[in-house]
Amino acid sequence: MSARIERADIVDYVTYEDTRAETRDAAMAAKAPRRIHVGTHLTFLFENRQTLIYQVQEIMRAERIVREAAIQGEIDAYNELLGGAGELGCVLLIEVEDADERARRLVEWFGMQHTLYARLADGTTVAPRVDPGQADAGKGKLSSVQYLHFLLPEPPIAIGCGFPALAAETVLDDAQRAALAADLAASHDH
Repeated sequence: MSARIERADIVDYVTYEDTRAETRDAAMAAKAPRRIHVGTHLTFLFENRQTLIYQVQEIMRAERIVREAAIQGEIDAYNELLGGAGELGCVLLIEVEDADERARRLVEWFGMQHTLYARLADGTTVAPRVDPGQADAGKGKLSSVQYLHFLLPEPPIAIGCGFPALAAETVLDDAQRAALAADLAASHDH
C-alpha cells in the first residue's frame, strides 16, 4: 500500500456520509498518538495517509466538492503534507488563546521554526525542513500554523524546540514512537 493518497482512496461526499462516524473515530484514534505537545504553546500534529484521507473527505463534505480537478487538487495538497521517502510530515500549531497576545508572540518568536528538532536514540538532533511561506521575513512574523518535514534515518525518541522563550522537549511514549515508526516505514513506499 502506497503512503500517498490516490484518487481511488476518496469517495464522493454522499457515499462518505454512510461511514463518516466510523471513519472519524478511526482517524481520531490514529491522530491521538501523533499529537505531541512540547511546552505550553507548541503542538506537533504528525500526519499519515489515514489522517489525511479523513481530512480530504471532510473538506469535500464541508465544501461539497464534486469536480474531479478540485478533488485532485485537495489530494495533491494533502500529499505535500506527507513529504517524501524517509520524511515525517507534520503541522505545528503555535497555540496562544488571546488574539492580541498571539499576534505579539508570533513576532517575538520569529525564528523559532529554525530551532525545532527531532531527537534520535543516539542523541543526534534533526531539524525539519520548514515551509518558508509560513513566515513573513519582511514583517518578522510567523504564521500560527507551520508545515514541517523531518527527514529521518530512524524514528525519533523526542521532539523539541531550542528557542529560548519556548525551550522544551517531549520524550515520546511507546504509542507515539510506534506510530511515528510505522509512518516512517510507510513513507518509503512512495
